[in-house]
Amino acid sequence: MRDVIVVGGGPVGILLAGLLAVRGLDVEVLERRSEPSMRSRAIGIHPPSLLALRQLGVVDTIIDRAVRISGGEVRSDGRSLGRLRFAETDDPYQRVISLPQFETEAVLRARFAELRPGRFRGGATVTGVRDRGDRVEVAFASDDGDAREPGRVEARYVVAADGARSRVRDLLGIRCAAQTGGETYLMSEYADNGMHGGEALLFFERGGVVESFPLPGGRRRWVAMTPTLLTDATSLDLATLVRDRTGIELPPTEAVASAFAVQQRLARRLVAGRIVLVGDAAHQISPIGGQGMNLGWLDALQLAPALERAIRDPAAAAAVLAGYDRRRRRSARMAARQAGFNMAMGRPATGLRLRARNGLVRALAVPPASAILARAFTMRWL
Repeated sequence: MRDVIVVGGGPVGILLAGLLAVRGLDVEVLERRSEPSMRSRAIGIHPPSLLALRQLGVVDTIIDRAVRISGGEVRSDGRSLGRLRFAETDDPYQRVISLPQFETEAVLRARFAELRPGRFRGGATVTGVRDRGDRVEVAFASDDGDAREPGRVEARYVVAADGARSRVRDLLGIRCAAQTGGETYLMSEYADNGMHGGEALLFFERGGVVESFPLPGGRRRWVAMTPTLLTDATSLDLATLVRDRTGIELPPTEAVASAFAVQQRLARRLVAGRIVLVGDAAHQISPIGGQGMNLGWLDALQLAPALERAIRDPAAAAAVLAGYDRRRRRSARMAARQAGFNMAMGRPATGLRLRARNGLVRALAVPPASAILARAFTMRWL
């Protein structure tokens, strides 16, 4: 019997598994994918997450591969509305950095393999979860060529880190409450002309927001709000949209554009007996603002010591896990409100609404409001 089984080997699940292993717990990961995804997806890593990566012993490797985001500039109609500085310090662990998710996952997986060799089981799809009171039984189907071999493992606790469409959450019958959402966006990556250095760019334009973030290797991610979900759009279509709204000409790229719709949901409970939800299985937050993966990592940072205490001191388990549920649900609600504000600010605007929004941005970009805003965007209060 394992101490903990983590269902889901994405960035949140594998970070949690590593943090548990560092604490001396016997942990195994069940991951549905046979091969890791090479999609870029999440890129921003905030200072509180660097603390978790530091505990795992990989923070310097991550920082060396990443690019620093020094701050952000907000523009509209070709004029600057204001700037934010994310950290006025040389401390590398207090910075905001950018690294494609698949690179981050590779570092986390390699570290977990060092800590618990052979305990990452790929191609394993969970088919059943049963809480027996003193342990949890997990049934899964394992890929074996053309066959699907059944398997079964047991653990004192199970953590569902299997994403927004969590199979474990569905098996438990835990429902999600809708927050805000419904906005649609188009995203792709292009060569960086170097004009904006390490700054993030936000263009609050009449047709909707355009955002840009630096990436390692001399590249930039561009994201634009769209009126509908443009599933067939190309990177050229996005470049045209960016040019029409901002006047900026993006170079040709071989990167494939990705359209996505934002949904924000919060599970009605994060703990069911000996089964715990983390990351997107617990809360789905808009990626606008770079909160999703980081919020899941903060779950892991709090859950690792909670599970260690629950295992070593069973009498305290119920209270410890109830505290995790309460704190992380509160943080998720705060993150959802912030993401909702971000999306509302980026909606199309004209006339009086446009002038009012730009005036608000100017006010927020000067002290003391700018320091509070920077703290919010870097997730220091979650």
